[in-house]
This record gives sequence, C-alpha cells and structure tokens, in this order.
Amino acid sequence: MVDVEFRVVSDRREGLLLTLGQLVIAHGFALLRQRMAGGEDGVVLTMLVRGPQQNLATLEECVATHPLVSSFEATRPHEAMPDPATPSPTPPHRCAATPPCAADSRRIDALVPHLTREYPNIFVPLLELERELPDEHRELALLDLGQRIGAWVQARDFAAVQTPTTCDAVRRVALPAMRQIVQAQLQGEALHVSDSPFCHRGDRGACCHFLRGMLGGLLGGAHGPDAPRAVETRCRNEGAQTCVFEFQRSVQAT
Repeated sequence: MVDVEFRVVSDRREGLLLTLGQLVIAHGFALLRQRMAGGEDGVVLTMLVRGPQQNLATLEECVATHPLVSSFEATRPHEAMPDPATPSPTPPHRCAATPPCAADSRRIDALVPHLTREYPNIFVPLLELERELPDEHRELALLDLGQRIGAWVQARDFAAVQTPTTCDAVRRVALPAMRQIVQAQLQGEALHVSDSPFCHRGDRGACCHFLRGMLGGLLGGAHGPDAPRAVETRCRNEGAQTCVFEFQRSVQAT
C-alpha cells in the first residue's frame, strides 16, 4: 500500500470531489481525507489517498487527464519515524460500547437522506464514515446503513417486480440493484462483486458490511421476514479474486 497526496486545480467546483472520488475508488484506492479551497487559478482540491502501488501510475494518469482537471500534482507525504524508545500512545475510543454510540447513530441517520439524494454516487461519504467509525462499531453500523439503503432502492425501483422465489429476487432485484453501484454478476446462486471499494483496508476478514446489508435490505423488501440472509463467504480483503455473497435461509423455530 502507498499513500499519495493529489493536488488538483479545476475551473469547476460542483461535482469535482464526487467525480474524482469515484475515480480514486475505481482504481482500488481509499480516500483518506480531502480539502477544497479557492485559489488564484480556480478551485484547489487536495486529496490524500491510499491504495496498491501497482495501480498508482494508472490512477495518476486518469486524474491528470480528466476533463475537469486543469492542473495536477502528486506528492508522497513525509511521515516522521517514531522513536522506538518512546511507546506510541493508545488513542482513546470515542465510544466504549459495542453498538454505535449516540453521536455515531446521529451521524448515520443524517447520512441516509444524503445517500438517497446522491445515489448511486455514494461511496465517497460511505468510505469516509467507514474510516472514522471505531473498529468495534463498524460492522453493525455499516450493516444497518446498507439495509436501510437497500430497502429504499427496492421500494423505489423494484416494488412492481414479481419475485415468487428467492432465485427470482436475487436475479431480478438484487443483481440489477447492485449493478447500479458495483460490478456484479451471478454465478450459480452466488453474487460476485469484483470491485468492492471496502477492500484493501489491511484488516483481516471479510469487510463488505455495507454491501451485505444492502443485499439484505433488497431481499427483505422483496420477501419480508422470509427473505434469505446474505452472507459474504469470500472477500478480496482476504485475497479472493472477487467478493462472493451467498444467500442462506434462516432456520425457523418450530
């Protein structure tokens, strides 16, 4: 992984961050932070990004030649090496409980109307939220947010679609809905996603919690409480070629 700071000058402010943020994500990079300000030559956007070294040259070329970009610079941020004799301080957690705390819950609630308004251009604010959530809260928070967005998409775009079986729901609702935001295909009864932006975190384990939650919301809207549960059985974050989601029936109490 490599960290690089991009400095972009543009004549247009509207849509600049969203457009370039999607470009960064499409090349497997994460947007760590950004700053936008006015300058003598136009709007100046600074982005700190992190991603695979092998994709950097292509990303830089795409950003530098983008129609919105009139000037482009890329630099490596210089980080001071820590003194090995001095232990690093442990940053305090903002919230001690496992569920998201009140502040994070309010932020997530406020993000829902923004995501529905900007949909399908949702990954820049989502990745910023993912990065800033405490580790112990991230999975449940993104899972819940994904379910809410998935249910909204199902109601908006697929309410009239007939899905008598689980296979129909996956093929007629989940697959086309996911294709609005990622590259997805159906192989057998499993959904494969080749470009999930939530990978490359450096953490161990499956990490596409928002996408898993969104699949649950899409299928729950189509089949209600009898909908199957989406499970991420393989993830690019663990070295798989694609992120794979399978659908399992919940065991009903007798």
